Amino acid sequence: MAISVVMPALEMAQETGKLLAWRKKEGEAVKKGEPLLEIETDKAVVEIEAPGDGFLAGITAHEGAVIPVGETIAWLVAAGEKAPALKAVAAPSARATSVTPAAERATSAAAKGTAAAAAPAQMSSQISPKARRLAKELGVEISGLRGTGPDGTITGEDVQAAADGKKSAPTLSKTTPVSSPSAQADESLSQIARLMAERMTQSWTSVPHFFLTRDVDCTEFMAAHKRLGPTVEKITGAKLTITDLLIAAVARTIAKHPVMNASWAGSGIRHNSEINISLAMAVKDGVVGAVIHKADSAKLGDIAAQRRDLTERARANRLRPADISGGTFTISNLGMYQVDAFVAIITPPQAATLAVGTIADRVVPVKGKPAVRPMMTMTLSSDHRVLDGARAAEFLTTLSEAIQKPNGWLGE
Repeated sequence: MAISVVMPALEMAQETGKLLAWRKKEGEAVKKGEPLLEIETDKAVVEIEAPGDGFLAGITAHEGAVIPVGETIAWLVAAGEKAPALKAVAAPSARATSVTPAAERATSAAAKGTAAAAAPAQMSSQISPKARRLAKELGVEISGLRGTGPDGTITGEDVQAAADGKKSAPTLSKTTPVSSPSAQADESLSQIARLMAERMTQSWTSVPHFFLTRDVDCTEFMAAHKRLGPTVEKITGAKLTITDLLIAAVARTIAKHPVMNASWAGSGIRHNSEINISLAMAVKDGVVGAVIHKADSAKLGDIAAQRRDLTERARANRLRPADISGGTFTISNLGMYQVDAFVAIITPPQAATLAVGTIADRVVPVKGKPAVRPMMTMTLSSDHRVLDGARAAEFLTTLSEAIQKPNGWLGE
């Protein structure tokens, strides 16, 4: 029996996906779990695996196509089997085929007379929910838009393009030149970068952020990293990083403060059953959140190996759906760029993001006397709908204690 290959939904708000490449050719044998195609979403370029065994057939979507979620784009068939025929967009009914020529002409004339009046209503109905919301936010009149999506559907890209065109349209006057020889064309963004910008704007303008900052002494943390690094690398082949230790420390601290692992669900708070740490990674077109699942119970070596594999796949545009889904708390570490401190924007529906700066020697008071210690600044961004200042502060205090005394949770 033929198996359909559909455009997958990798997140709740996803409406379409862009097909970047087929990893198999028409008629080529495919095994379940093999890389089959690459798609681009607002989070990342993702590698999709084959849903079963068979031969790839009936490809209907080609590279560069933007396809609605759930639409069949190919089939996996058995040897000698043909791909099922696509359903026709519209099929004439038996009643329609029996219409007399005179009635047909009358119907045609009536249709022409009402086409102009019906056009705006029809166009308004063929618009995706995301595009309708975006049009309202940007003040774009949808009745005059021409959709580029399937069956003429107006997409978010159509609305954004209309808004950009309206903003950039020149107002001709005696003091405004029509063009400038030195003007350069705007940089065109990839779908990932464009939708990431849209999502961050939505988060910043709709999520009530508040921020807490804490400096922490990393003397024992650095010692643990130096002590455990060789053992982890010998066992797993992965180099242990400060980020790996942070992931472990944060996940174990969240287990003591479950509210930090909650999400805003629109009308209330949803408590997540797993602690999945999303690690912000820089890629070519932006930032992707790669997820370490069940990080609170994972060993250091497992975290290091997963982080290494995720990093390599992200840089090679080979991430899988499971790699970027299910995150419940985000860590963004810019310490390797020598950034002292920064503030991060929350990734909805998560309730918090931890921004971590570089570890650097500073002069600090120790028992009333000045001393040099390796210090790190952490900034916690929290959603005030889920968290209050006291709970966020308690979490940050517990995390600071875990970093200052790591031997208590490392299980050595």
